[in-house]
Amino acid sequence: MKKILLASVVVSSLITGCATVPMSSDIATNEAKEFKAPSPDTAGIYVYRKDSHFGAALKKDIWIDKECIGETAKGVFFYKEVEGNKEHTVSTESEFSPNDLIIKTESGQLYFVEQYIKLGAFVGGAGVEQKSLEEGKNDVSQLNLATKGRCSS
Repeated sequence: MKKILLASVVVSSLITGCATVPMSSDIATNEAKEFKAPSPDTAGIYVYRKDSHFGAALKKDIWIDKECIGETAKGVFFYKEVEGNKEHTVSTESEFSPNDLIIKTESGQLYFVEQYIKLGAFVGGAGVEQKSLEEGKNDVSQLNLATKGRCSS
């Protein structure tokens, strides 16, 4: 009975708790939300995680082209400029292996990738999905800019 109670407390905290990550200033957040065109010969990639009821206590790593961007928590986004006219890989850790999304970028364009939490066998997993420019801008405008941090793995 004690094991069942302990397991339910752990699962409950994973579902309803809230993880925190290092955040940027309000000025940097507002500047990133202006959605300005990236520097010449580059493309901009926003990676974000909206509020979700499941997995709020989980932090999940994000990489672009095998470079750690940081750990996400609900309600945060990252922005990174990358070389334009090239394929880039956005990855997130999941329960057993990374999940990858390949984006073919064009110079001067912005791209939006949503990281989402999904149910796993032992802990929550994560996936990444490209979003339209309109949907991405709308989603990111409601979030806060996280600072680049160390990935846990």
